[in-house]
Amino acid sequence: MINFKFADIGEGIHEGVVLKWNYEVGDKVEEGETMVVIETDKVNAEIPAPEDGVLKKRGAEVGETIHVGEVLAVIDDGSGEDADEETPDDSQSDADDDEEEEDDDDGKASESAGESGASVVGSVDVSDDVLPSSDEHTRSKSSKKSQGKSLATPVARKMAKDLGVDINALEGTGPNGRVMKEDIRKAAEGGQSPKASETSASAGTMSRPAMPKIPEEGTRREKVSKLRASIVKAMDTSNQLIPATTIMDEFDVSELVKFRNEQKNLAKDHDAKLTYLPLIIKAVVLALKEYPIFNASFDHETNEIIYKDYYNVGIAVDTPDGLIVPNIKGADKLSIIELAKEIERLSSEARDRKIQLSDLQNTTFSVTNYGAFGSKLGTPVINHPEVAILGVGAIEKKPLVINDEVQVRSTLPLSLTIDHRIIDGGDGGRFMVKLKEYLNDPMLLLLS
Repeated sequence: MINFKFADIGEGIHEGVVLKWNYEVGDKVEEGETMVVIETDKVNAEIPAPEDGVLKKRGAEVGETIHVGEVLAVIDDGSGEDADEETPDDSQSDADDDEEEEDDDDGKASESAGESGASVVGSVDVSDDVLPSSDEHTRSKSSKKSQGKSLATPVARKMAKDLGVDINALEGTGPNGRVMKEDIRKAAEGGQSPKASETSASAGTMSRPAMPKIPEEGTRREKVSKLRASIVKAMDTSNQLIPATTIMDEFDVSELVKFRNEQKNLAKDHDAKLTYLPLIIKAVVLALKEYPIFNASFDHETNEIIYKDYYNVGIAVDTPDGLIVPNIKGADKLSIIELAKEIERLSSEARDRKIQLSDLQNTTFSVTNYGAFGSKLGTPVINHPEVAILGVGAIEKKPLVINDEVQVRSTLPLSLTIDHRIIDGGDGGRFMVKLKEYLNDPMLLLLS
């Protein structure tokens, strides 16, 4: 018998809503076949059966929420061994997780997902850190507050980090004031206040003002989607952590327009639609190679800059459910036509909610094209933990002075938002000048 658990599928996803079951209790399931579809705030995840067998129990029905580590299904694999019953109470499982980590005297974190890899899809992240057993149980709440560090397990700390929550600013509801997973979830949703002794400055986050009372008459309330809730969290994190500034410029791209018009029929012969975006991304990648700080991340906890030697360029896609940012893996290794094909694939799958989680992970730099909707300039928000984002406006014809003569030229407005902690205005200006160099002369895109 297998306790099949909802595993950690990455990207800070800790729960999902059952969207569809493909099998009823008593049905035979086949290894590798999609057993259930779970809607997360990022993707609709198709969860395959881990083994052949008979579905004996469903841990959650359609419309119900299931958390990472909870039993999704019980499958009779013919082994004759009974599966251990799991408590449905999430707060109890939180406590169990905490107790298991504390009681491990061998220096190994307990694997809450079970020892058999067959019972999970992928793997549940398990910390190798062990809580010190010195005096945490006897330490008073007042002494913990004076130190400013909350009592919590490594698993809880990782969860808080993924959700952008300052765990040391929370009052724990567990034994001896321990911060539980439910405390972190509530804080991430804005439902828990920080410690009374913590101020917004010392906690490193902005305190949230109370929602003013709004008359119910003439209004209606609508629960935001899981995707929109994910966007809310991402924007909050970016706004609280990153002191951002935006540099704007307008490029003469007349030669780029001419180049694209000349080559779009050739692209059609290769089953690709040549828009301006793949040309701009090609220029972005070349500029990133010359200014690697823009392809980095900043670890504010260790004060370290993380430079990356891979180029996964994110493209913001407007979908009926909200903004999704898949990325082009290895953009530096793709031709302009290959970039065009990948942009079309990612955009189509994002709009259809068929995008894979791997397409959303490990973005290094993002581009948002609000010019597709006729907008010119904006101040795009950095997709944390990236350190910069480029906003692309609409190309339009304008009179420009060229060699003391007024000429009608095609211009492209661009907005570059940077993380001012590690990127100075001068660096941003130089990056924009390099982009202008490539976009003014599109032949450089082919030769570089």
